[in-house]
Amino acid sequence: MGLFEKIRAEFIDIVEWIDNSNDTIAYRFERHNNEIKMGAKLTVRPGQKAVFVNEGQIADSFQPGMYELTTQNLPILSTLKGWKYGFNSPFKAEVYFFNTKIFTNLKWGTANPITVRDPELGPVRLRAFGSYNLRVADPANLLQELVSTDGLFQVDEISDQIRNMIMTSLATAIGTARIPLLDFAARYGELGETIRTTMQPEVQRFGLELTQLLIENVSLPPEVETALDKRTSMGIIGNMQQYAQFQAANAIEESAKNPNGGGTPALDFGVGIAMGQQLINVMQQPAQTTASPVPPPPPPAVQWFISRDGQNFGPFPPNQLLQNGLTRESYVWRTGMAGWQRAEEVPDLASILSSVPPPPPGA
Repeated sequence: MGLFEKIRAEFIDIVEWIDNSNDTIAYRFERHNNEIKMGAKLTVRPGQKAVFVNEGQIADSFQPGMYELTTQNLPILSTLKGWKYGFNSPFKAEVYFFNTKIFTNLKWGTANPITVRDPELGPVRLRAFGSYNLRVADPANLLQELVSTDGLFQVDEISDQIRNMIMTSLATAIGTARIPLLDFAARYGELGETIRTTMQPEVQRFGLELTQLLIENVSLPPEVETALDKRTSMGIIGNMQQYAQFQAANAIEESAKNPNGGGTPALDFGVGIAMGQQLINVMQQPAQTTASPVPPPPPPAVQWFISRDGQNFGPFPPNQLLQNGLTRESYVWRTGMAGWQRAEEVPDLASILSSVPPPPPGA
């Protein structure tokens, strides 16, 4: 090997990119004046793709591997340049490396609650959060649509847009699926896949692929969660009367351990039990009222007055008229009558006077 060839070999150009950031999607290889020597070594590592740009046009792209940049490996680029100097002079080109690995555990969440109509709870406001995985599917398309001349394109430059798209798809999916909130936990996987599938065409327009979308939690406002907790507690307690008796038994046991014996704690305990029983009765009363309605009170008994020897006596209930001197010839009156009438002329007293013998003949 001659001296010229040895010196030339020592100055072989190497075009490569080693990423230490773990969040870089695209990187533009820096070279003074973008000059790359003919015969340079291009190294594209696993999980990477390289794209050559010449005078604003995508000239060629490379899969993982090692390439010697010659006219045989750069047919498009050599056509664009013409190579008037026997393909030995440096050529100018921008080289973009793309990280094609899957970017995992990217977070998303609702900035504002989503209002939905639940079939059981009615209108409620939901918040949700989770994660998604993203990767580069088409480097050339991504370069044209998003990267452009950005020399360092990272995940956070596209994550806000992806999150906004997830929010739109989430609201649409929840409104369309009409899943009861109490059944959401069992449908996280299905709902996440529905959202991912819906978003995929729009994401692919940027040269990206949404490989997975996970829903980790769907939450309600604190006041609604508190009400649900109370409802759950009531369901676990079951029979309120049996629960009160159980609590009373525990209180008796604790009272027995009290060194003061049956003093004030016993009195407090008795008051507590009475109040608890009263509460149970109040809670049970609406159910009993609904099951068997209480009849109205009976009408007041009719009161009669008897006139005898110019004096009025009474009032008397019907069953006491005879023992107070009622005869067929007695004048009687009650509320609702226009005036005094003889007892035998009043139909309401016929049953009472039936046991009274008529006057003797010739009386």
